[in-house]
Amino acid sequence: MRGYLASSIAVTCAAALAFPLAVSTDAAAAPPAAESPTTDRATPDRPASERAARARPETPSTSTTSAEAAVGSGPATARSIPGSTQSLPLAPLPPPAGDRTLPPTSAPASAPATTQGLPRRDVRHFSLVGVVWDNPDAELQGRVQVRTRASGTAKWSLWQDVDTHNHEHAADPDTAERTSGRVRGSTAPLWVGDSDGVEVRVQAEADGRPRTDGRAVAGDPLPTGLHIELIDPGVDPAAEPPPQASGVDVPRGNILTAEAAASSAVNADLAPLGATAIPALSQKQTEADLLATRGETAEAASAKDTPGAKDRPGPKDKPGTTGKTGTIGTADAPDPATGQRVKPYIGARPRIVTRRGWGADETLRERNFSYTKTVKAAFVHHTASGNNYRCAQAPSVIRSIYRYHVKSSGWRDIGYNFLIDKCGNIYEGRAGGVAKPVMGAHTLGFNTNSMGIAVLGSFGTANPPAAAVKAIAKLTAWKLGLFGANPKGKTYLKSGGGNLYRKGKNVRLNVISGHRDGFATECPGGRLYAKLGTARATSARYQGR
Repeated sequence: MRGYLASSIAVTCAAALAFPLAVSTDAAAAPPAAESPTTDRATPDRPASERAARARPETPSTSTTSAEAAVGSGPATARSIPGSTQSLPLAPLPPPAGDRTLPPTSAPASAPATTQGLPRRDVRHFSLVGVVWDNPDAELQGRVQVRTRASGTAKWSLWQDVDTHNHEHAADPDTAERTSGRVRGSTAPLWVGDSDGVEVRVQAEADGRPRTDGRAVAGDPLPTGLHIELIDPGVDPAAEPPPQASGVDVPRGNILTAEAAASSAVNADLAPLGATAIPALSQKQTEADLLATRGETAEAASAKDTPGAKDRPGPKDKPGTTGKTGTIGTADAPDPATGQRVKPYIGARPRIVTRRGWGADETLRERNFSYTKTVKAAFVHHTASGNNYRCAQAPSVIRSIYRYHVKSSGWRDIGYNFLIDKCGNIYEGRAGGVAKPVMGAHTLGFNTNSMGIAVLGSFGTANPPAAAVKAIAKLTAWKLGLFGANPKGKTYLKSGGGNLYRKGKNVRLNVISGHRDGFATECPGGRLYAKLGTARATSARYQGR
């Protein structure tokens, strides 16, 4: 779309001219982030025998970007990169005697270990856990449990289950992101809160088939290279409380790096460079702004519904132009019967916390942005990371998931296009521009021409908060409206390959679908999935349908 040209120029200029956003005295005097040594994963092409080295602590590090060095006179200010990853290998572990919380097996002693784990261990601070393994095509058929110790206490949690079915959240087969060589198999992440102790056990499941002697067959061998990933989201030195207010959030008073400038510049039509949130617009403002990008006025659009309007000449089409609402999609073409533009169906633009607002470390992700052609559908997910978080902690949860997706799972960026917390706050996910058709890694086989929305939490047995469901409706009414999609309608997407539909098959789906509609999975949880009908109806009403 031609609208990308202006954005590309903006990104290039922003990256080249990265500058301090008027460093305030408070920012300059702020203490550096806590120095916790990072233990990032080894490169994926190293042999498994070398991976034990990942458990050794590294020295605390700060980084000075080239953009920071290029501005001002004298030495550049070092900026602490928040967050760290501890990657600890799992080893064969016999089930504790008398522990009946794990399924029994009858494998002979010579069989591959069907139980691996990590005994109780003191570690550096972390707040989110997940398990990864070498081969992304191998499934972990088993049960993963962890328990953790709250920081600074002797209190250990009960055993908690980690969702093992996570491979369906990924880039499509045969895409550059999927075939990069960096991708690993991984469980869903689990938020456990500030902790400094961990214990892990992974048990292969028996498949229920009887042996000739009547005993149950032991589960398949566990994947090779099992590691527990302990994620510390870090403390963003410029973080603000999770936003509930309206209006434009002022840029933070610290240096805007080249990577952060590029990430912010793609939203330059919506908010100032470096803003922590994109402000909400009323429906009237949103509609008027979208019409303005077409070269129309609201009065002219309304006049087309009056007698004789079809005989009047319409304004020249301006495909791909951008305004405060973002890029116009191909579905906003003129009415083929009249050649006239019609009044758009679009919901009010909701307030969206930017990546800068939740404290994304932009040096983690790949630098380039990846786009698809349009947005025909929205897939709703849950993060399966648990509901034990406060809305004030949502930015930390998102930073942790982001680090887990990139550093542990090997993805190019966080997989979801948007995230929503239990209070209904909406957050920008994968970088590239909230109003643009950014290619995500959320629904294996259906990432093209779609977007992924993840609600923070687990909703298999817990009801999703009403505020979160309402936020889904608000977000889809706006974003789908930019591309002319009806939230109550159906659309066709071509499968990129998965366990429900073969590659290349055109599949008819709801414009607002659950993850399980495109892949055999429990996501987004039965309770959230049951609310999608309400979300569709509300979203369509917000669009004025």
